[in-house]
Amino acid sequence: MTNLIVEVSKYLMILLMAIYTYANFRFFSFPDLERKRKVCARQNRAMFLLHFLAYVVMYLKTEDETLRRMLLVFYMGQVVFFLFYIYIYRFIYRNVSRLLVNNCCMLLACGFIMLTRLSLDKGLDKAFKQFVIVAAAAILSWLVPFIMERFWQLYKFQWVYAGIGLAALLVVWVAGNESFGAQLSLTVGGISIQPSEFVKISFVFFVASMFYQSLDFKNICITTVVAALHVVILVLSKDLGSALIFFISYVIMLFIATGNWLYLIAAGVLGKGATSIAYTLFDHVRRRFTAWKNPWADIDNTGYQITQSLFAIGTGGWFGMGLCQGMPNRIPVVEKDFIFAAISEEMGAIFAICVLLICLGCFIQFMMIATQMQAMFYKIIAVGLGMEYVVQVFLTVGGVTKFIPSTGVTLPFVSYGGSSIVTTFLLFSIIQGLYIIKRNDEEEMEEMEAQEE
Repeated sequence: MTNLIVEVSKYLMILLMAIYTYANFRFFSFPDLERKRKVCARQNRAMFLLHFLAYVVMYLKTEDETLRRMLLVFYMGQVVFFLFYIYIYRFIYRNVSRLLVNNCCMLLACGFIMLTRLSLDKGLDKAFKQFVIVAAAAILSWLVPFIMERFWQLYKFQWVYAGIGLAALLVVWVAGNESFGAQLSLTVGGISIQPSEFVKISFVFFVASMFYQSLDFKNICITTVVAALHVVILVLSKDLGSALIFFISYVIMLFIATGNWLYLIAAGVLGKGATSIAYTLFDHVRRRFTAWKNPWADIDNTGYQITQSLFAIGTGGWFGMGLCQGMPNRIPVVEKDFIFAAISEEMGAIFAICVLLICLGCFIQFMMIATQMQAMFYKIIAVGLGMEYVVQVFLTVGGVTKFIPSTGVTLPFVSYGGSSIVTTFLLFSIIQGLYIIKRNDEEEMEEMEAQEE
């Protein structure tokens, strides 16, 4: 009976994920607010039912009674959190983007499901830790739109943003902990923090502030030098994944601000040269490139992680093995860089593609908000944060599927990692702040027009 429930629920979860994803794009076709709200309500129902089915399967596949009770408590805690997050956000901010809130919760739900499954034999340790960080980050994120609504002169602190960002990256370069050949984190009070994740936010605010104040050639040169310093320090720390995210995001922000195609061409040439230099200078870059080019040549060593990832994706096929039916723990660091492979193996390629489409839906809304912002400062912020988000998704999934060499970055909201979770919450809440400002301005204009009539 248990096997039948597991098999049926596998297809039901894929169907619910497909319904949710379809609604995610259908949302954009409705002009009126009421129909959009109905779409979001349909998404909520699909998400909660999918979440319920996943935990029913894991409960049935777990034989230890203590672990079963832990699963039940953990599931109920997540349900309370999602309900609280969705409805309190709406209560605090009347004009909040419900679609972004829903997508945030769905990606978190996928992450909780996979982390719970991956840590079943370890007492749910990482899943519990992730949940605590998510709850704290969610509360913190509620303050961001409030600050953005009331402190509109954030563009005046450009050198504060630059100073904090460069100082944080320098500290990591000098005294950071090494992980897989790169200096990525600092340990403070027993807690590991990855400062480059937070510097993503300050970096975008610095660039947006500089371009908002002036677009003359001198100011562009100064901004480019400071942005380049961020990238150079990351390269010296061998955090090449983050360096690439910063580089691409800056180039796109520069292009949006100036509209000059020469900057894009120059950046392409510079990027190609920098890639060749990195390959020459860093051993771990050469190892990753070799593993990407032909992982089968050294399947027991440098190619082990990527080959296990490809085996997992291939084994899962379109519909997956089913929760707790595969062997995702055979992939090294599966809960971080390679969680997309675990999703593909047990939930199937259709489910995994839907996760990607939800991420794409978030990016589309980021760009739509950017195009609708009147102030250049807000427009560049939305573009910069959107580019950081989508490039990170691309690097993660590209590395897992052998489309590009692995860069060691996480899948936002889904992978395990405290710094990544907090930063992604901040990123989404800043975009929410911009959306709320836009909606408030639209309502004020409508009221003024109504009064004039």
